[in-house]
Amino acid sequence: MKPFPARRRIAGLVSRTLAGMLGACALSLGGTAYAQAQAQPKATLSDDLVKIGLILDMSGLYADVTGRGSATAAQMAIDDFGGKVLGRKIELVVADHQNKADIAANKAREWFDTDRVDAILDVAASAPALAVLEVAKQKNRIVVFSGPGTERLTNDLCTPISVHYAYDTYALANTTARAMVQRGGKTWYFLTADYAFGHTLQDSATTVVTEAGGKVLGAARHPIGASDFASYLLQAQASKAQVVGLANAGGDSVNAIKAAHEFGLTRDNKQKLAGLLLYINDIHAIGLKTAAGLVLTEAFYWDMNDATRKWSRRYFDKLKKMPNMSQAGVYSSVMHYLKAVQAAGTDETAAVMKQMKAMPIQDFFTANGRIREDGRMVHDMYLFEVKTPAESKYPWDYYKVLATVPGDQAFIPPSKSKCPLLKR
Repeated sequence: MKPFPARRRIAGLVSRTLAGMLGACALSLGGTAYAQAQAQPKATLSDDLVKIGLILDMSGLYADVTGRGSATAAQMAIDDFGGKVLGRKIELVVADHQNKADIAANKAREWFDTDRVDAILDVAASAPALAVLEVAKQKNRIVVFSGPGTERLTNDLCTPISVHYAYDTYALANTTARAMVQRGGKTWYFLTADYAFGHTLQDSATTVVTEAGGKVLGAARHPIGASDFASYLLQAQASKAQVVGLANAGGDSVNAIKAAHEFGLTRDNKQKLAGLLLYINDIHAIGLKTAAGLVLTEAFYWDMNDATRKWSRRYFDKLKKMPNMSQAGVYSSVMHYLKAVQAAGTDETAAVMKQMKAMPIQDFFTANGRIREDGRMVHDMYLFEVKTPAESKYPWDYYKVLATVPGDQAFIPPSKSKCPLLKR
């Protein structure tokens, strides 16, 4: 029997219709996949791992203000990000530089050359930081600093691959020294740690004091980790300066303030101490009875608002102490770096740095941060006064805010900078 012609025509029509429908579906799916590819560019990572390094003081003079606390903050950021970026695992490695620049530089070189470290997200102390900066520049790898203070990192030694995040010597001196002069402290004498950080902090404070109408009467330089401050305090006392500026940090600042109190240097308000870099850890170690009335500058205080308290209490649960500005800065900078890698779709240095500078920083650390071309992360700084024991109502309730200084007023203005990246 011959097949019916009508059936053949119907079968052909159905076949063509199904083919058309499948083709349209394929085009639709292809368009969707293309749109998704455009929205989420394919990851082009250098390997199957995003590796972040921290080179810190884990056992020495600055261990309490960086050390385990900074490492904990970095790991918190990685965990909060989800542990992966662009589908690759994020790994944290930490090294102790023992406050030696050569150890820090050698570790950075080893990490970049053989250990697949993509970026170094902090180096504690200025001398090791300067050494690591040079290695990072040679290797074209990103390095971000929250622990060291020297303003040279974004001034004459600025690079396209580095960021100075939490604070610097210019902002500290510009805020604290200016406030002290305005309060009547016209004559100054410095106790200065004898290395890069101390020198630049003293120089910055001297400029501010002079510009504000004050005068510097002299300075005594002490070695890092000094055990006895008696001779330096005698020189400060003999100068009859109204303000003794502490151009040091960490254990040196703690020991100097304790010794000055025992020595009677500030008795009857004959002379005042100005801590040019003091952390909340230092105040905790000194105690409010001795530290009360000290004026200091920080970029962060755990008890500022709901956001700072929420994050800081999570940190406290891990270490049983509150974070300082460097440790909070490490969390913020690690999170910002990972967001930049995600946005860039790669861990390639130039692409990630472009995103880091393009993206605003809005988190508990700062509400209006931005990274300038010189690598300076510009954000508000805060002038605090240490409370008396009677004013403190609960543990770690140490500061009262005297002033909020906008970032463009706190940090060195581009017009005064020696950074060639700002002159383009």
